[in-house]
Amino acid sequence: MRTIMKLRAAIIGYGKMGGIRHRAMERHGGFNVVAACDTKTSSDIGIPLVANPHEVYDYEPDVVICCAPNRFIPDVVCEALSRGKHVFSEKPPGRHSGDVARMMEAEAANPGLVLKFGFNHRFHGAIEEARHLIEAGMLGELYFMRGVYGKAGGTNYAANWRNDPALSGGGILIDQGIHMLDLFLMFAGSFETVKSVVQRKFWTGVPVEDNAFALMTSPSGVVANLHSSATQWRHLFKLELYLQRGFLSVDGILSASGTYGTEVLTVALNRMGPDGAPLPNPECQEIRFTEDRSWDKEIAEFHDAIVLGHPVRYGTSQQAMDVMTLVERIYAADPSWSQPAAPQGESAEVR
Repeated sequence: MRTIMKLRAAIIGYGKMGGIRHRAMERHGGFNVVAACDTKTSSDIGIPLVANPHEVYDYEPDVVICCAPNRFIPDVVCEALSRGKHVFSEKPPGRHSGDVARMMEAEAANPGLVLKFGFNHRFHGAIEEARHLIEAGMLGELYFMRGVYGKAGGTNYAANWRNDPALSGGGILIDQGIHMLDLFLMFAGSFETVKSVVQRKFWTGVPVEDNAFALMTSPSGVVANLHSSATQWRHLFKLELYLQRGFLSVDGILSASGTYGTEVLTVALNRMGPDGAPLPNPECQEIRFTEDRSWDKEIAEFHDAIVLGHPVRYGTSQQAMDVMTLVERIYAADPSWSQPAAPQGESAEVR
């Protein structure tokens, strides 16, 4: 049996996501979580819990897992890299592209270290299978994509830090829609044109958007349509990919909240009529996924990048820059939307 090299890990920001990442590292077996930092210093999580993020370095971690709010991410990441630590950070990668640029500079200054961002949707079973089918060429050229990702907001939504632009950088688009945009970029590569409508409809007590609609075109002509919503009263994840010889549809996504339904990939290949034209309503096959292994796959890739020197495929700093830039372009493409400015360039202590 192969012995797994153990890496000492510290978690900065031990909220919901900090706990999810901790459990994923425990399941992997290649990490020894030696400390965590959070304001909830009275919590019993089985490891030392400190209030000052600088104190985690007293425990001599090899890696730092950053699960702090967006505002603090660049400071945490840059300091960890400067101290010679490998870094895994949650998304969004800061509040704006300037934050990502700072982290890329720190990454370039420390070429022996691994930096990875947590865009876990690329590791979902239905998404992986869809990608494999497209890469195999069985469905031909990709024509267009539609994506809807929405939730209802919920209790205390207006008071959530994610709706404070000084902490988050934006609203539902940067918080949740960024996942769908990352998938669009994975399938289409990049987008040449961007049109958008950005609105605040129901959640009028917050300064950020609760709906964003975007229409984008890639250099090769792939069209992508996004709706990111905090007024989707029935939680919904739906990604449709229409290709030359059929379509793929991902309905539902297995999530930590468990509110987006069963994850189902529908695969349809066109049937041709006697004149060679596709017949409507092709037969479909469904592949259902019952276990969310995205967190485990992400942390395994991070470990392999450090220990085995494997390249990071998903969650690179360049991918983080690409998707953050696309978010900014969507905000900017609606001339009627005045996006609250996230302060740029300042340093803030993690608390």
